[in-house]
Amino acid sequence: MTRGYAATPYGQMHYAELGEGPAVLLLHQTPRSFDEFREVQPLLAAGRRVIAMDMRGFGLSAPLPAPQTIEAIADGAFALLDALGIEQATVFGHHTGGAVAIEMAAASPARVAALVLSSAPWTDAAYREGHANGPGVDEAETADDGSHLTKLWALRRPYYPAGRPDLLDRFIRDALAPGVDPAEGHLACSRYLMEDRIGLVTAPVLLIGASEDPFALPDVERLRKNLTNAVRVETAVIEGGTIPLMEQKAPEVAEVTLKFLGGVA
Repeated sequence: MTRGYAATPYGQMHYAELGEGPAVLLLHQTPRSFDEFREVQPLLAAGRRVIAMDMRGFGLSAPLPAPQTIEAIADGAFALLDALGIEQATVFGHHTGGAVAIEMAAASPARVAALVLSSAPWTDAAYREGHANGPGVDEAETADDGSHLTKLWALRRPYYPAGRPDLLDRFIRDALAPGVDPAEGHLACSRYLMEDRIGLVTAPVLLIGASEDPFALPDVERLRKNLTNAVRVETAVIEGGTIPLMEQKAPEVAEVTLKFLGGVA
């Protein structure tokens, strides 16, 4: 695996790259980084050029001032592809990354060969109303006594697999990256008019759900019903999967993704 920075009109975008062949772009959840795909990326890289980026406003990539938008994050992802000379890619997004992937496919259908949407949110009017007062997670004001660290941990812990504090360590590290506001990515989702954009998606789509993700699992069916112009829509639910699905169930994620991509090819 190689890591690098690509110069774009928005500033430098940080990424990790592995493999050769058709491009696959991996987009993480809020407030993570390319590290979310540490386990999955090598499993997808046989015969593919798999790129995990820090999305604009996250990790080591260029900052994105508030109020952040899904459209601006998608622009940063396209800018990375441009900088790397990639005309077309399969776009794989997890949680917030899934919303960004939908916007990319809607904004430029010719550049998105296929979509893999893992635990992507359905951000309709009801979602926006329910999140109007804040994300309800990853929101902790920095305190002199460091109590914001345990608050961030406690807000995520019920939705992470038992006995895996290492996964929460990785989340905390990304949440504390310089310039990252852990709440803003969630707020970007709450600002996104997905119902106005999803009908523009024409690429084949794989919807991945995690059986123990109470927030995103119901949205698998909502997304399926609204992907009315996608050439094909497939679904897969990974049993025992939680919010950190990429780290927790990497072999299962890779298996369903490779099967789908094989059908697309």
